[in-house]
Amino acid sequence: MRLMPVALAALIAASFVSTPAEANTDQLVANICDYVKSNDKNRLRKKLKESRVKLRNIYTGVSCDGSSLLRTAYNSNSLEVGEYIAKRLPAGDLSSPEADGKSILDWANANGHSGSAITAAVQDRINSGE
Repeated sequence: MRLMPVALAALIAASFVSTPAEANTDQLVANICDYVKSNDKNRLRKKLKESRVKLRNIYTGVSCDGSSLLRTAYNSNSLEVGEYIAKRLPAGDLSSPEADGKSILDWANANGHSGSAITAAVQDRINSGE
């Protein structure tokens, strides 16, 4: 009979642990989006490092106002951050279609970003095949 209260206590403790983790994740995503929009590469790098997160591992799961991190960088004219993101992602992530079925290059060219430094960095990364 003593195991029942212990099991119940463990269940209650687990429910409290999951809520702060979710809040921390939401805050991390909000910070990342803010740093991308403000073209603050140093703070973005610092936040990723202190959170022990690699950009390539979270890129597909993070969106800022419904757009990918690279599209957010393009729309915010955040060239330094956009180049940083492009250099950190695998070529497969850059050439694969996003939610609307277009790759980042197709989207950039269709939206007038073909001459951007971000587009050049994306193209270099795709050509390197890494």
